[in-house]
Amino acid sequence: QVQLVESGGGSVQAGGSLRLSCAASLYTGRSYFMAWFRQAPGKEREGVAAPTSDGITHYTDSVNGRFTISKDNANNTLYLQMNSLLPGHTARYYCAAGLRRGMRNIRGILSVNEYTYWGQGTQVAVTY
Repeated sequence: QVQLVESGGGSVQAGGSLRLSCAASLYTGRSYFMAWFRQAPGKEREGVAAPTSDGITHYTDSVNGRFTISKDNANNTLYLQMNSLLPGHTARYYCAAGLRRGMRNIRGILSVNEYTYWGQGTQVAVTY
């Protein structure tokens, strides 16, 4: 079965940095596309960052250059480097995955409906 485990969250002051990790255990012989999402209290879950097959990453506009995604293909780990954090970034951050069928191009869709598998999330709290 597919298992996604996030880590790296915590409480930091405004201006600080965090690096989130998503360790993915996936079905053998299958290919997946992955992304980072977040959900703040009282708000809908929203996409944060999603890599594409073209080597670029789609970020939500609200990130404003503060976040950077990277991956370790050998270890099936996806990272989210978050710098210059603001209190508005406080949320629970989730790793998500979807089954890639037919080796189609990964478009980096920032929509929850595109993803089937979810981790339990890791909490990020940015204080003043």
